[in-house]
Amino acid sequence: MAIQAGVGQSSGKDPFETGFEACQVALEKLGGEKADLVIVFSSIKLDPKEVIRGVREASGNALLVGCSDAGSITNAGPAENSVGVMAISSDKLHFYTGLKERIKDGAREAGQSVAKEIQASAKEPLKVFLMFPDVLSGNGADIVRGVLDVLGEHFPVLGGAAGDDFLFEKTYQYKDDKVVSGGVTGLGISGDFVMGAGVRHGWMPIGSPMIVTKSKGSVVYELDNKPAIRIYEDYFGERAKDLKTEPLARLAITYPLGIKVSDLDEYLIRDPITADENGAITCAAEIPEGSEVRLMIGSKEKAIEAAEDAARKLMRDFEEKGAKPKFILMFNCIAREKLFAQKANDEIQAVMKIIGNDVPLLGFYTYGEIAPIKGEVRDADKIVSKFYNETVVMLAVGE
Repeated sequence: MAIQAGVGQSSGKDPFETGFEACQVALEKLGGEKADLVIVFSSIKLDPKEVIRGVREASGNALLVGCSDAGSITNAGPAENSVGVMAISSDKLHFYTGLKERIKDGAREAGQSVAKEIQASAKEPLKVFLMFPDVLSGNGADIVRGVLDVLGEHFPVLGGAAGDDFLFEKTYQYKDDKVVSGGVTGLGISGDFVMGAGVRHGWMPIGSPMIVTKSKGSVVYELDNKPAIRIYEDYFGERAKDLKTEPLARLAITYPLGIKVSDLDEYLIRDPITADENGAITCAAEIPEGSEVRLMIGSKEKAIEAAEDAARKLMRDFEEKGAKPKFILMFNCIAREKLFAQKANDEIQAVMKIIGNDVPLLGFYTYGEIAPIKGEVRDADKIVSKFYNETVVMLAVGE
């Protein structure tokens, strides 16, 4: 049996029925085969426990993994207040899932725990690891480091941080019947398959570079020996008063910070999440002291070019192997959706034009993205998995 995948998406007021319908549509595309795995991304406007109950009933309690989102994505484009489901059936792929609650007790330890759980259950060496963490509860980069502590520093780790429809309050993680908040869920895949990945953002630096003169973890206290918030106050002017009274992420999400990294041909992006009364900024992941940072700005044109570049890189991975993708998972930053506003589908369709609309695609708008630098998933010595913001990440599996 070849690798088969189907995608379903449904919007409705009843969470059980919406989950059931999305899964049913996905299953109908498997040609009568039973699903070995279902992946679920859903809006928090639909009770997640009821959504998962509906998906589980429709799938016959197939292995399940997923999270809440800030909008789901399929071949047809983005959708809000919806449930997206991918059903996969194959005797070539083997799936193993894990879940760790309470990231706030230790982000790196949470990554280690979920990786250990999955590694222990795997009957053969894993080839790739997917994860869906809550980065409102802990440092996303530290969670990734924890996974790499267990699986090895050059292991391909990809995924997206769970969302909550742009509220930045509470996200959910799914594993089988379990629905938790503040955790990380993971998926390990082994077997006989080809994979490819693409990773790009397209944001451009503006203004002068600044040096991080004081930071700890994901909190930046000073830039050029001044309160970190000044970088936004200087840019936003009067609007800067809002920075301390509402989630900074809402105002500054399309103006993130970029870190100069020697291995990257783009800046490594860090999203600001909150600012305190002293002007310290908490980001989605750490910005080390001594780093050179710039304020970044996005444009629709550059963002689409970046997504197209990522899609072409992914397809080259398959062409070089004489293989074809059978399904694609996309992890796309919520900032990109906000940048495009009503034209978010332009980015998705630009990608589909390169990949081909016959390849099932499921994804979601995230609060952070995870992937190896430059989308490298094949040359073990060059694989360096990182946590990103403002980025589009795609993973394709095929044969």
